[in-house]
Formats: sequence, structure tokens, C-alpha cells
Amino acid sequence: MKILLHLFLVLLPVTACSQNVPMNPRQDYTQPYTRTSLIADVAADPAFGEYGRLIFPVNTGYWSGTTLEQLQLTWYNYIDPDKTVEIVNYMKQHASAGEQIFFDIYTEAEKQADPAKRNTGLFYFRGGEDKRFAVCNAGGGFSYVGAMHDSYPHALELSKRGYHAFALIYRPGAQTACEDLARAVDVICSMADEMGIDTSCYSLWGGSAGARMAAWVGGYGVPYFGGVTTQKAGTVVMQYTGVSDYSAHDAPTYANCGTGDGIASWQTMQNRLNGMTALGIPTEFHAYQGLPHGFGLGTGTVAEGWIDDAVRFWEAQMPQSSTATEHVSAAAQGATAFDLQGRPVSSGYKGIIIQNGHKYLNK
Repeated sequence: MKILLHLFLVLLPVTACSQNVPMNPRQDYTQPYTRTSLIADVAADPAFGEYGRLIFPVNTGYWSGTTLEQLQLTWYNYIDPDKTVEIVNYMKQHASAGEQIFFDIYTEAEKQADPAKRNTGLFYFRGGEDKRFAVCNAGGGFSYVGAMHDSYPHALELSKRGYHAFALIYRPGAQTACEDLARAVDVICSMADEMGIDTSCYSLWGGSAGARMAAWVGGYGVPYFGGVTTQKAGTVVMQYTGVSDYSAHDAPTYANCGTGDGIASWQTMQNRLNGMTALGIPTEFHAYQGLPHGFGLGTGTVAEGWIDDAVRFWEAQMPQSSTATEHVSAAAQGATAFDLQGRPVSSGYKGIIIQNGHKYLNK
């Protein structure tokens, strides 16, 4: 009995002291985020206010991880922790400086009538004065919005190139998502003058489900989905989706996909763009050898740098461009004719490029 009492007295101070040590110390919000920063701390950062909860998917069943470097998103590959850290630090830096980085797309009355609209909005990545804008739409199977890998990185890179870029957080569901995208275009156009945004030849970007949104709103137009902006997108940029319908009303389209994609068929994408080309619509298609679904910017893969080709394609469609019908991506310049059976013909083979119906080897 004395031995047990002695052990109790020895252990008691340790137990008491341990109660004063937090198991999960909170983020020091005066410091930049790192790979080991907690996702929960980013969402709760006072710099973001109420919209911080929308930075990561609100549908928690489709993602996992506790820290920024551990983040995993359903249906996505090659998630880059360093890019995730860069994105949240960009957001924090601009928000802390008093800049508006988030815009509602619905009024309070509309949110009260439909509470799902509270989970929508636009994250803004600032561009240069009188530069054009892009709306980036992440995929997620119309079940959630995988923005941290499939729209924020694209928007950040576009802003580095001087363009105003918006990443849309939308309501899951094909119809509601397109309605949200239409409203987003309306909102951006309505505040374009005060923000110094050129609304001509704007572009719609998307991956997977987000690519369907971009293609449908870009083709059918904003009013078809309840919006008021009559000006159509000047370019659509889409990744890894099997949408097959098209018409003469579709916008000039850049698209890419991996040949190892088990969700979206690259041949379906190729066939769609071939059909659009036959209608006289400018197109460019890239198929990257072996890549699976959801590669995002493709950092560290054979697709790395594709965003530069997509930007050049968009710029070729702009009114002041004198090369709109002569655009050839850097990857295809000087390229060898591609084996029509799809056989690799070079050890440096990365995939294929098809520009306005002309096929090239990408190496």
C-alpha cells in the first residue's frame, strides 16, 4: 500500500503539469504558413474572417490530412504541398494588407432563401491594370470543389502573368454549378470598371467537372444559365473531362488530358476538338503520356509548363493579336510529324499535340 501511495505522489505533479500544455498548439498568426501548418488553423485565421472556412472543401468527406503537406483530395494526383503553402500565404498577405480577396456572388436574401449559396464565392488573385480576367473552376465530380489543387494554383499562376484570376467556389451539381459560374461572370463584369478589369475575351478554365462547367457556360452562354452578361467567353481552357457535345457556338478551346486517365478519355477529348476544328473553331489539344486523372499544373511531370501553352492560346484569341490563326505552341514548334497510330517515336516522347487538326509529337 505504501508503494502504491508513493507512486501516486510521484506521478501526480507530472499529470497536473501536463494539463497546462496544449496538445495542439495554435498557429502563430503573425508568421507565414509552412508545410506543417494545420489546415484548421488556416481556415480559422482572423485575416480571412468568415470566408476562411471556404478555402478548403466544405464537403469534408472528400479530402483528408491535418497539415498543409498532408492534404489529399479525392480523384486528384500530384498535389504539391509547396504550392499549397504558397497559395495560403498569398491569400494571407493580401488579406492582411486590407485587400479584398473574396467576393460573394449572392446577396444575403438569396442565401437565406437557399442556404447552400452560403458555400459559394470567388477567391481573387489580382492582376494588372486593364488586364483581362479568367475564372478557374475546380473539379470534384460535382460532389465537392477541389480548389486547392485544381483552381487556386491556376489562378495564382495567371495573376503572376498579369491577368485577373478568380477561383470559383460553387454548389455541387451540374446545373447549380453552371448557374454559379454564370453569376460569377455577372459579378466580375459588374465591378470591372472600378477594379480595372478588361472584360473582352475573358477566359473560363476548369478541370474535370470544372471543365464541363467552362465548356457549357462558354458554349451556351451566361444567359442560358440565368445570368445577364451577353458577352461570351473568348477562350475555354479545359483539363481531363469526357464531355463530348459541341456546336458552332463553342469558344476557341485549349484542352489537355493524360493517356493514363481512367476517368476521362483523352480520345473523347481529342474527338471533340477535332469536330470543333472542322467547324472552324480554333483548338489545341495535348495528351500527356501516362498521366492519370487530376494532375493540376503537372509540376514534376511531363505536363509541367502546359499552362504557358494555354496562356499563349488564350492570348492568340485576343482582339489585338495578329497571330490568332497562326498560333503554334512552344512545345510544337519544330516538332516532328506524329505517328498516327499513337506510337512513341522518340525517347523524349511526352505525348501528342493537335493544333487546329494538325498533329505533332510533343517532346
